Formats: sequence, structure tokens, C-alpha cells
Amino acid sequence: ARALPLYVASLRAPEPELIDELRAADTIVTTVLAAGGTKPAEASAGGDDESWDAGALTGLDVPILQALCLTGSRSAWEENDEGVSPLDAASQIAVPEFDGRLITVPFSFKEIDEDGLPAYVADAERAARVAGIAVRHARLRHIPAADKRLALVLSAYPTKHSRIGNAVGLDTPASAVRLLRRLRAEGYDFGPEADIPGLVSGDGDELIRALIDAGGHDQDWLTEEQLAANPVRIPAADYKRWYATLPQELRDSVEEHWGPPPGEMFLDRSRVGDGGDPEGDIVLAALRRGNLLILIQPPRGFGENPIAIYHDPDLPPSHHYLAAYRWIAAPAADNGFGADAMIHLGKHGNLEWLPGKNAGLSAACGPDAALGDLPLIYPFLVNDPGEGTQAKRRVHATLIDHLVPPMARADSYGDIARLEQLLDEYAQISSMDPAKLPAIRAQIWTLIQAAKLDHDLGLEQRPDDDGFDDFLLHVDGWLCEIKDMQIRDGLHVLGNPPAGADRVNLVLAVLRARQIWGGTTALPGLREALGLDESAATRVTADEAEATAR
Repeated sequence: ARALPLYVASLRAPEPELIDELRAADTIVTTVLAAGGTKPAEASAGGDDESWDAGALTGLDVPILQALCLTGSRSAWEENDEGVSPLDAASQIAVPEFDGRLITVPFSFKEIDEDGLPAYVADAERAARVAGIAVRHARLRHIPAADKRLALVLSAYPTKHSRIGNAVGLDTPASAVRLLRRLRAEGYDFGPEADIPGLVSGDGDELIRALIDAGGHDQDWLTEEQLAANPVRIPAADYKRWYATLPQELRDSVEEHWGPPPGEMFLDRSRVGDGGDPEGDIVLAALRRGNLLILIQPPRGFGENPIAIYHDPDLPPSHHYLAAYRWIAAPAADNGFGADAMIHLGKHGNLEWLPGKNAGLSAACGPDAALGDLPLIYPFLVNDPGEGTQAKRRVHATLIDHLVPPMARADSYGDIARLEQLLDEYAQISSMDPAKLPAIRAQIWTLIQAAKLDHDLGLEQRPDDDGFDDFLLHVDGWLCEIKDMQIRDGLHVLGNPPAGADRVNLVLAVLRARQIWGGTTALPGLREALGLDESAATRVTADEAEATAR
């Protein structure tokens, strides 16, 4: 790699000469603040949409990495669980994210020199991490597609066979098949198509079944025979060599929870007598096909509450976890898989939730130790920027937003539809034959109790006859809210936009949303602006408008 140092005071209005110089770059590492503007809140919907423009840099079509020069000392950073101060978080992380930059780690700290003056001092180890991330991203455009090695990681939350590929709002098995088909069409070499389960048939379930047959991580079903037969193995000696390069602080924590390396989790010793590693092999739940590795993300651990373990801020990664990620990233010459990039498919995995600083990570932080320099591409649900930010700031992830699943109105069915019918009958009888009201009141209350709707309505006993009409007004409003609720109507598949009724329903759902930005301003959604809000008084008109749209 050849570095080209350039000094600029600002990137908000870059000179043409600077852009010409940058065209030769395969990636850009910058410490300069955001190029787009100073007030991102004013550039969002309803504000000055043109006030944020990073177009000159975007046009270079190269990764742009934000390297952090913290305004505090290295010792303060080491002691700070947050990692960065509020000032640094805003100016060096949050605002540059509006430019689409990848967030790396701190490599320079403001210290007081022997003359009592502040001066920035670089940290060699963290500078190497920034450089490594930059070089790995830059290298991608120079590797022919047929030679690129990819690791495709599917989450399993919690660690059960039934939860493999469990991503929020995404049909992960179907998306994986579509993604792999597209990559093969782009020239990636994954071996014969028939060797990858599901690619010929288009059935993502075939892929999941093959991963389960490879062993999976579900300890209720995993057998010794599956461990012994799995070909994706990491000799204990290789892992111990990689493990020895990790900071002592992290190793102490890992060994306190998981014992000395290589640990016992998913360790197979069946080949020790046949010339295998004398300490055994760490086995991965994975399929390896040509330059492709399809992997079930390693579990963080096991216990009575695996969901809590998934997000535990104190539990260090296991030896099995570290071995998997280190082997994926290690070059083939070092007995690793030699991935050029990794894809975490769908929201969300557990890598970005490993213990460590919230941002501005150190070498002892779990995500940094596991992933290292490896580029991470992360298809992520578009309407959860909060958890997406976790991945951007802790694992330098390139997020690729995908659509929410198809949406639909809940409408009425079953007991709710029957209750709605009884309310219509009650309204007719009230004016035509009031003597029958006690009987239909009894039917209404019996149905409400049978369907347990009294709990939803916050009732402990039947309203008396004098208050029953007011009660029914409350029930009618509640039914309207239930019918009008937005629910998921399936899952999104990457590269497969909604069509027909699914597209109409999604657009109608979007048109309901109020536009809020800057925390201070809001505009009604189009439906509300047209007077078709969710109140019972306008329900019929809203229903008619949506029926016309369909």
C-alpha cells in the first residue's frame, strides 16, 4: 500500500485540485470533520434538503474512513467505558456519519508535553488498526471477483436450530440464496452451483437444513458424530497462536469465564490418535464451498437465559467465538480461511454487542479483538437506526439498508369480527326494537369474556345497563384502533421489492407516518393531512380512501 498524505482545513467545499488528487485513492482516511454541513437536523425531511451535500466526496466512489483524534489523553480514554467524550462522539462520529463515513478507532490523543502545552500523540497499535482497516477496504477493488473470498454469517438468536437465520423482518434463507446467486452471476467462484444447498431449487430451507446437518450449535441436538465428521475445523495449536497475540487484559477475562485455551466448547478430540492436533480441533457450524464460507454465528454462551447472555455487556467471547472470527480473517498462509470480506446477513448478530467501549474501541474490546481489520458488510433493517449505529461504531460496518417487511392493516377476524357484527346489530335494535337490548347486551358481554377482551379493555366486571351504551362507544373506538393497526404481512427478501397489493399496502402504511426531525418539528402524514386520521369519526372515509387506493 502507498500512503498519500494531504492537508486540508475543510472538506465542505473541496477544491477541484484536491478532488483530482483524491481520484487516485482506493480508500480515504480522514480526520477532518464532516463535509456536508454543520446542522444535519435542518437537512432532513421538511427542512433545507440541499443544506447537506457531500457529493464531491461521494462521487469518488471509494470507502471513506473516519480516524479519531480524541481531544482527551490516552489514559482518560483507557479508563472511560464510553470510549469517547460527548464532544468527540458528536463531532468525530455522529456528524461524519451523515457523510456516510466508516467509523474506525482512536489513533491519536491530546497529551500535555514537557512544556505544559497540548500536543497530539499517535498510538502505534491503534494507528496500525486504522491502517489495516483502510488497506483491507482498498484491496477489495483490486481482487478479481473470481478470487475474492467471502464469509456469509447467519445469526441464531437464541441458539436453537429453529432460530438459524433469525433476522428481524428479513427472510434470511431466501435472501441468502438470492444473494449467492447474484454473486455467482457477478463472477464469484463458489464452485459448482449444485454444491451449495438451495441454489438450484431456490429453496432457502435447503441451506438451513444443510447447516443443521453440519452440526449447528444447538446442544440439545448436536451429537459427537456430527462434531467428528465436520470438515470445518481449527486446530487448537493455530488458535492458541492467534490467541497469544491478544491483549493480556482480554485474555485474563476470557480465561476467567472459559478456562485456558482452547476451551471445551465445540472441541472435538476424535482425531487426536490419527495424527490430529493433540489438544483437538475447534469445530465450526459451517459449509465451505470454493471461495465461500457460510457460517452460523458462534454463540456467546449458554445458560438458563440465552437471550440475556446475547446482550450481556460483561461476558467475554468464548474461545470458540474468537477462534471462528480469527480463522475467518487469517490468511491461508497462516492456516486461516483468508476472507477478503464478511457479510452479516440481517438484524442483528451478536458481534457488535460483545463487551468493550461503546465507541472508540481498544484492542482489548471484544468486537475489535474478534473482527480485526476485516471489512464487514451488513444488510440491516432500515427502520432501526439505533441498533444499526451500534454496528457502525463498534465493528466499522458498512450498513446496507433493506426494506421493512410487507405491511397490512390488521382488519377484523374471528371473535373481533363477530363482536363488530353484534355492535352493528345493537345499533339497529336500539332504534327499532329496544325490548331486545338486554339479550344482545348479554351476548356482547359473553363474547367479550370468552375472547378475554375484558382484560384488554381494562374491565373487571360487566357495566350496568345505564352505562352500557357508553361502554359500547369505548369498545367501538377500540375495535377501530385494532382494525387499523399496521402488522407485518410476511418478510422482506433482498432484491425482491414488494409488488401488487403488498406494494400498495406498504405505501399506504408509509403515508400514515408523521414526519418528525430535529426533535422539535413534526408534520402530519399525508393521510392525516387530508383529514383521514385514525379517529372513529372519520373511519369510514379513511377506509373508503384506502379501498380506492387498492
